[in-house]
Amino acid sequence: MQDITIWHDPRCKKSRDALKLLEEKNLDIKIVKYLEQTPNEQEIKDVLLMLGIAAKDLIRTKEAIYKELNLKNVTNEEELIKAMANNPKLIERPVVIKDGDAVIARPKENIQKLFM
Repeated sequence: MQDITIWHDPRCKKSRDALKLLEEKNLDIKIVKYLEQTPNEQEIKDVLLMLGIAAKDLIRTKEAIYKELNLKNVTNEEELIKAMANNPKLIERPVVIKDGDAVIARPKENIQKLFM
């Protein structure tokens, strides 16, 4: 079996759908409830590298905290990563990680990219 990690929010339908798809594959899944077990800055940097995206592309821009922190015009990667580490609600979900690769499972079909 292969190790899979999902940054999961049980209250999010997209996250639940992605987890269900993984469970149907009978995989060994490590579930990280990232709102409770907040990824640190280094873990976020690692995931950004695996995803091949910039920090701004992992941020949920419709969250109230995004507006409160006035992040719209922030371009500094370190500042955005720190904001996500301090406010995990900002992290797009769900993130699925497998063998040093990752996808944002929105839509859940993106998970298939990890098995190609």
